[in-house]
Amino acid sequence: DILVDGKVCDCDVVVTCQVGDPVPLQVKLTNWSKHSVGPFALTMMPYQDYQNGVHNYDLQDAITFVGSNTFYIDTVKPTKDSVYFGSLLFLYTGDFYLNIKFHEDNCSRELPLSWLCLPSVHIRATD
Repeated sequence: DILVDGKVCDCDVVVTCQVGDPVPLQVKLTNWSKHSVGPFALTMMPYQDYQNGVHNYDLQDAITFVGSNTFYIDTVKPTKDSVYFGSLLFLYTGDFYLNIKFHEDNCSRELPLSWLCLPSVHIRATD
């Protein structure tokens, strides 16, 4: 589950926020399996979509995280969840997206890291 500014988000919703106001983010990972999962790293990456196949991830002058954009999750037990909080601060107006990825953070594996990507969250920063 993803909440932006207290509102549940999915790929069909555009969340509107004000430039200069911190926007609270909440990501909740629920383990619906019968086994414990983890460790994971949760990474949130803002970008702009230029609608021509180009995604601009170089936004350090337009968006900043209050805190970290990466959180480490040790283990999530069956039917339990783990919630992570952060905030974004938009410095300019525009349409932005938030890529949210979970990846296995287990260095003892011989296989490549596997990723679970959630649908991008669309955020519109206005004056």
